[in-house]
Formats: sequence, C-alpha cells, structure tokens
Amino acid sequence: MFKEIPNKPLRYFSIIIYLLIIFICAVELNFLWLFGYSPAKKDINFPSLSLSSEVYYSDGKLIGKYYKENRTPVNFNQIDSTIVNALIATEDARFYKHSGVDFLSIGSGIISTVTGDKRGGSTITQQLAKNLYRTRNNKSQGFIKHIPVVRTLVSKFKEWLTAYKLEANYSKEDIITMYLNTVPFGNNSYGINTAAKHYFNKAVDKVKLEESALLVGMLKATSTYNPIKNPEKALDRRNVVLAQMLKYDYINDATYQKIVKKPLKLNLGKDTGKNDGDSYLRTAVAKWLQEWCDENGYDLYEDGLKIYTTIDSRLQKYAEEAVQDHMKILQRRFNNVWGDEEPWRDSEGNVIPNFIENNLQKLPWYADFKKRHKNNRDSIDYYLNKPKKMTVFTWDGDKEVEFSTIDSLTYYAKMLNTGMMTLDPFSGKIKVWVGGDNYNYFKYDHVKQSKRQAGSTFKPFAYLAALESGLNPCDKFTDKPVKIEYKIGSKTEVWEPKNADYNFSYREMSLRWAMGKSVNSITAQITEQVGWDKVVELAHECGIESKLQSVPSVSLGSNDVSVYEMVRAYGTFLNKGKRVDPILVEKITDLDGNIIEEFKAKHTQVLSEEIAWLMLYMFRGSMEEPGGTSQALWEWDLWKKNNQIGGKTGTSSDYVDGWYMGITKDLVTGVWVGADDRSIHFKDSQTGEGSRTALPIFAKFMEKVYRDAKTGITLGPFPKPDVEITRTYICPSPRIVVDTSSTDSLAVDSLMLMEIENPEAQQNQEQNAETEIKTENKNQNKAPDVKQGVTQKQETEAPLSKKEERKLQREKRKEEKE
Repeated sequence: MFKEIPNKPLRYFSIIIYLLIIFICAVELNFLWLFGYSPAKKDINFPSLSLSSEVYYSDGKLIGKYYKENRTPVNFNQIDSTIVNALIATEDARFYKHSGVDFLSIGSGIISTVTGDKRGGSTITQQLAKNLYRTRNNKSQGFIKHIPVVRTLVSKFKEWLTAYKLEANYSKEDIITMYLNTVPFGNNSYGINTAAKHYFNKAVDKVKLEESALLVGMLKATSTYNPIKNPEKALDRRNVVLAQMLKYDYINDATYQKIVKKPLKLNLGKDTGKNDGDSYLRTAVAKWLQEWCDENGYDLYEDGLKIYTTIDSRLQKYAEEAVQDHMKILQRRFNNVWGDEEPWRDSEGNVIPNFIENNLQKLPWYADFKKRHKNNRDSIDYYLNKPKKMTVFTWDGDKEVEFSTIDSLTYYAKMLNTGMMTLDPFSGKIKVWVGGDNYNYFKYDHVKQSKRQAGSTFKPFAYLAALESGLNPCDKFTDKPVKIEYKIGSKTEVWEPKNADYNFSYREMSLRWAMGKSVNSITAQITEQVGWDKVVELAHECGIESKLQSVPSVSLGSNDVSVYEMVRAYGTFLNKGKRVDPILVEKITDLDGNIIEEFKAKHTQVLSEEIAWLMLYMFRGSMEEPGGTSQALWEWDLWKKNNQIGGKTGTSSDYVDGWYMGITKDLVTGVWVGADDRSIHFKDSQTGEGSRTALPIFAKFMEKVYRDAKTGITLGPFPKPDVEITRTYICPSPRIVVDTSSTDSLAVDSLMLMEIENPEAQQNQEQNAETEIKTENKNQNKAPDVKQGVTQKQETEAPLSKKEERKLQREKRKEEKE
C-alpha cells in the first residue's frame, strides 16, 4: 500500500510511522510475551507505592513502622520550594518545557557522552516512570531481557511511553510530588519526607537550602554521595547542586557564596534503616494484626496504614523503667549467688553434664559448622573457643568484649529474663507489654509466646472452685498432712504435698487466710473436695487457653501458662465475672486519617458478680491476712488514701520461675521472671521466690504510676459490690506471733516455700473488717452473725507493743533489702 505514495521521502516516513505504531502496539500488548509488562491506563491513574505503616501508642506517640520500603508520602505544598528548585536545576532544567521526553536534552547528552562528559538525558518524568513502575525489573522485560542491547532500547522506549502517559494524566506539580515520594535516599529511606527525617530529624517543609541541595545531590548515586558514609563526596556534590541553582537563577551569587562555605551538618533522626522501632510490642502488634490483614486484603508492610494501639506510653515507660531497675539488681544477685559455680543444675543440685554442648546442638548453624570442619573435634573446639570481638547485652548498656562462642553461650545462658503485661479488664485494653530484657538481643516474647509453670499464682482457681461449690471465705480447713490418690490411666499415684516450710501447724484456717498465706496443704484439700477437673474447667472459663493436665497438683501451678493468659484470667475477677478477650489495637486508619476498622473487646459473663467480688476480697488477703504472701508490698509508697491491692505470688519448683499477679481497682498486672533455660535458677527462697524476683517489679511500676497524676490511675479501695453478698466473708484471722530469730520467710509461696508476719497488715485487716462489719450492720440492720467470726473469741498470742512492732518491721525491711 505504501507504493501508492509517489513521494519517496513521504513514503519512507509513512513506513517508519506505520512500523512505529505496530511496535508501540506490540510493546503495549506484550506481543508473544516478548516485551514484558507495561503500565496500563489503570496503573497510570492509580499508581501503587509501597508505603510504610506506622504504629502508635494510644496517645498518638509513634512506636515504630512496618515497611519493605521506608516511605511516608507528602503533598506538594508540604515540600519546601528549595527542594523543588534544586531538583529541577540539577536533574531536568527544561522540566516545564517538555511533555515527558526531552529530545533536545537527549541530543546534548549524546554529544556530551561522545566528547567524554558522560551524562544522561532522562527527564524527571522518565525517572518517575522507571521508579514507579520498575520498567527495568526482570518481570517487566519479557523474553527480550536475554538480548543485551535490545533489552536496554526496549526498556528506554517503555519509559518514554510511560512518561508521555504520566504527562497526559498529571500536572507538573503532581509529577514532582510523585517523583520525590518514590526516589530512594539510602539507608532504606524512601521519599523526601523520610529522608528529611532521617538525615536532619525535621519535617520536609522545614529544611534549609543547604540541606535541600544535599538531599537532591544524593539522587545521582545514593551510596557514593551518602553523607554518613562519604561526607566529603556528599559535600562536594551538594556544592555542585548549589552551582546548578545559581546557573539557572534559583539563587543569587551572594546566597551561593554564603551557603557553599557551610560545613556538612547532620542531625540523624530515628529512621535508622531498619523496620523502625523494632521491639516486643511492635512485633506483638504485627502478630495480632496478621489475621485481620489476611481477611481484609491489606499488606501491613506496603499499604501505609496508621495503627493505634491500646498501649499507654506513660505506663509502658514506667513498666520498662521498673524492669530495668529491678532486673539489674536481680542479675547481680544471681551472679553473686552462683559466683564461679555452674548454675545449670537438676532438682538434686547436681551439675547437668554437657549443658553447653547440648545448647550448641540446638543452634541452627551448628550442623553446617560441623560439616564444614568434617566433624574434626580439634578444629571444632578450636573455633568454638577462639575469642573474637563482639557486643553483648548488659543492664548497664551494650558492652564490647572478646568472647569465644562458648563464652557467649555461657554468658547468655546465665541471663535472667522477664515478661510483663498490664490490662484494663473493663475496656479490655492492654496497657503495658514488656516481652523481655532487650528485643535486639532476645527475640523471644515472654508475654504470650513463652509459657512457664505458674506456681502458686494458679491456686486462686482452686479457691474459686470452692466458692462455686457453695463454700464461703470464712469456711475453715486444717493445715495438716494430705495424701491424695489418683489415677493416670490404669496406674494409681499418690500425691503428698508439703508446705512451704515443710511443717504443718495443725491450725484451722479460713479459706481467705489459707489463700492469702498460700498454704499448700489446704489448697490440696480444697482441690480434692471440689475435684481437680473443676479447677481446670474454671481456669479455662476465666481465660486460660493452654492445655492443663487434670491432676491434684494442678492447683499448685504444675502446668505451663503464659503471662498473657494469667493476666486475662485474673481480669475476670476485677471485671465483675466477665471474661474479656483483650485487644492490643484500638483502631486502624489510612494515610489521610479515615478509619478503616475500630476494635472493641468481647466480654463474656462466666462468673456471678458475687463470686467475682468475693474473689477480690480473697485476693486482698495476701496483704491483710497474717503471713500474707504479698506483704513485701508494704515497703513501697502504695498505701495512701485507703489504697487496696490484691495479689498472688508464685514460685515453681527449684525456684525456676518467679511470678507476681497484682490487682488494683483499675488494672491487672502480671510479671514473670526466670532464665530461658529451666535448668538455671536460684538456690533458695531467700533469693529465688516470686516475692523477691517478680513482686518488686510490680511494686516499682505501680509506685511510678500512682505518682503521675496524668496516668489517670489513682489510689483508692476496690469498689463496693453492686449486688447483695449472701455469703459469710468477714472473719478476721488470729495474729500468730512468730519467732523472729528463726529463718526469715518474708512473702513466700510456691510449690515448696515459707511465710511472713506483718503487724501493719494485721492492723489494716482488722480495720477493714471493722469497717465492713459496720457496713453490713447498716445495710442489713442486724447484728453480725457469729459464723462470721467477728464476735468469736480469737486464738491469739499476747499482742506486741508498738515499739516491738516497729522493731520487727525494721528488721524485716533490713533483711528484705539485703
């Protein structure tokens, strides 16, 4: 058909145009899969950026980010004009005069390259096309990627086509904005906003001229002109950009002369090139959102979500400070206890042979390491014991040491760790999440991921079963030896629990006193009476999800549970018998603040309000009853304005796990302390019980919280019951004077521990009892029932004088501090 055109030049021109149209169509349609992906109209209209998601505390403070490319986009009016001017002057001086492809610039670029001054001719729009649609990625190239020269020409042609499409759909300002939001600036900082925060710790509309020039200068080669790694080259490149701005009249000579003399000055922000804010909390939020993202089609690492957690930044800070303060003391105590001895011991105190070797076998790289050295024992031992420089975690900060691999394993094996969580059970919002010592060194989360023996913190579920069976807090059992037979399969077993001090008082005790004092023999009797299956059932009802072995010792905490489960379950008592499914995220919005999803905690009534209130009253017994295991809390500034705290200590066998569960009128907090390997533990109750390892963290935390009025958490008593209490519960226990010259047993409990006496606690209990009796009399308009134990003659020794009481308290405080 071209023969019909008589004019040869016109004919050849028509043929070229025709072939060009066919070529464009072939490229656009990816004919025979030769050319790869090209952006369609939908892609141009809705360009997709990989946007970092940000996670915040409940009060709006940034916790960290999730991203594949660390990017937070901005609008054109948020970008300082000096950045735009520097970009155009340096990268595309004719930006406002072309329609996406500047053939004049291409021609001059070819001439310059031929004469030895190699420079490109790509416009800002072409560079945007390349960055936004990855036109040079393997996925975008098709079969022609195997033909070197053709591959480059086709990629460049696709960039031209895409640039024209962009210019046809967007204004010049939009293109500048998209470009600056997409380009990388090194250190995993994508986009001008992230770069400004990373290198200068300021918003993009606050940067100075010299800072704008530095950032734009980096675009030529982010590694070569990185101001952190190559400050001299970065400074030279910055000055080249300033010279370009002078050349194209964006700045005058006086300004140029002034700015070009300024030194390089950085102020590095928090965007450090990792997934910013790596922490137990950030990781926990990601796991919590995983199912939601899957169900709703969101990518946490690319979709630019804003995630608002339930975590209170003040409470989180105070929890971390309390952990830091006490764990530092505890680690020093642990090291002093063992000295040069090996702490990995069995229940008989014998050193576990080949402990380090067994731990080596668990390391993912060890099998390949042995193969590489052909299982040669001498070579393996040589490299494992060869010292090298490394940084290790200490409670005084990171420390540079020369450790061998064996030294490092030994050092970290002796390191104690912790997990802590605080819940507002009324709203279901988790307020504190401390997963361990330091996320950079210990990735294992001890709030939800780790499960350990609960010790005596599990006993309340036996007492709950007792109340559910019809008993009341004043019903009495005798502290005496117990022998319980039970079957595992066809085999009959016998369980004979011992008390903490291996003695039995043969004294009658109310349920409240026995729970407050954590008496193993009475807990075992209750478990036998109500049935251990019932204890397991109620624990599950309250929120324990782990599998529990139904045996008589279940009430003494022989099963493994997580801090998360225990806090959730204890929250049921404070929440008037409603089990709550805790939430860690309150809402999710898009970049513009539009709400995508809001989360509310689910509440399920599993206990009656009366039973729940009676359990809270029982928990107070750990502070108010003689020998209550929480009475070490008297040492802290927690007892103003008639404040009340209920709680339970817990210590597993051999002092492996230390627990404290604390309940105030507003919050439930759980703390676990121990080594990651269960073979490593304290030697005795004086150093290893829960009241000495976990309780002080709770105490220090609450002390800080109460002192800060801005937290909204105040001192005060537990609320009065909203329902009629039909059970007998007011029955002050006799105060038994103990021999202070005997072994100190401050605040003990466990599968195998001791007790304390605190006159201040006894006085407080008696005052509370008197107040509650008056309340009962007023409400019921009748004299107190003799069954309540109020008018009963109490068994007691001669009371101590005030002077003797104060002396006893001083002695116990001194021993506690030691």
